[in-house]
Amino acid sequence: MLLITGVAGFIGFHLARSRLEQGENIVGIDNLNDYYDVFLKEARLQQLQQYPNFIFEKIDISDAASVSNLFSRYQFINVVNLAAQAGVRYSLENPLAYINSNVVGFTNIIENCRYHNIKHIVYASTSSVYGANQRQPFAESDSVEHPLPIYAATKKCNELIAHSYAHLYQLPSTGLRFFTVYGPWGRPDMALFLFTKAILNDESINVFNNGKMVRDFTYIDDIVEGISRAIDKVAEPNIQWDALNPDPASSYAPYKIYNIGNNKPIPLMDYINQLEKALGKTAKLKMLPMQPGDVSSTCADVSKLKQDLGYLPNISIEEGINRFVAWYLDYYKTRLMK
Repeated sequence: MLLITGVAGFIGFHLARSRLEQGENIVGIDNLNDYYDVFLKEARLQQLQQYPNFIFEKIDISDAASVSNLFSRYQFINVVNLAAQAGVRYSLENPLAYINSNVVGFTNIIENCRYHNIKHIVYASTSSVYGANQRQPFAESDSVEHPLPIYAATKKCNELIAHSYAHLYQLPSTGLRFFTVYGPWGRPDMALFLFTKAILNDESINVFNNGKMVRDFTYIDDIVEGISRAIDKVAEPNIQWDALNPDPASSYAPYKIYNIGNNKPIPLMDYINQLEKALGKTAKLKMLPMQPGDVSSTCADVSKLKQDLGYLPNISIEEGINRFVAWYLDYYKTRLMK
């Protein structure tokens, strides 16, 4: 049985649906907080609850007693931790929400994985951990000692905690650094969602750093495929690991880190142009300076993903945006009719 935390979230929903369709028994948990539209989270859950091999429980991972009780009632084999307080910009307003969910909550999950002898824990990290590092493409072997937003700092903390558990208890763990995930059923606080809504309503869109931004946009199906392959390939010690020249992405303990990105960074203005084509409307641009905690460019080195997991993301930005727009128009048309 597989446990997925944050199952009503964007990535958790897609991963659960994919694994359920393969016949896997899944328990999904989520606290259904109101950081963004709860109706959207409930709509995702309704999709998942159509599967007889799916069980949902409303649990906040920062509640240690509830998490412990959950693990005692089910015999999980693998765990995927996707529950987290997301968003770089919101971390400037409410840093404690990130500490509670991303640090305390993650610790509750991994401690129970250790106590209940879980085979493998896979958890979400982020490209934001690369922070002030400007050498690109970002490689897992790069230093991540200089995170910029609190969100990134909490995700780096997850990676450090995971390594301690791999060392102390031989708990296999794999951390996945996601690069700007987008697609149907996405988060309303993400750029594609915000831009689409504004363009359709003839409102201006906020374009930070005066549009001089580059992102390694990664379509949700590529993210799910990467997670699934990581689940099925249990992290193992790197027998060639050198303590005098340590590789940050592996260890003498069963610990791995992978980037999951498209490896084809797109200028933000090209991204907007593609969205305009898909919508058949021109965007009104409001040019703004860079926001604190943000970075101007991201690009993923995915060679380790290909080498170890045999996979490279392959959905083009054109196809991905077209799929998102088709879903968005259908979803909100259906919702307005109810």
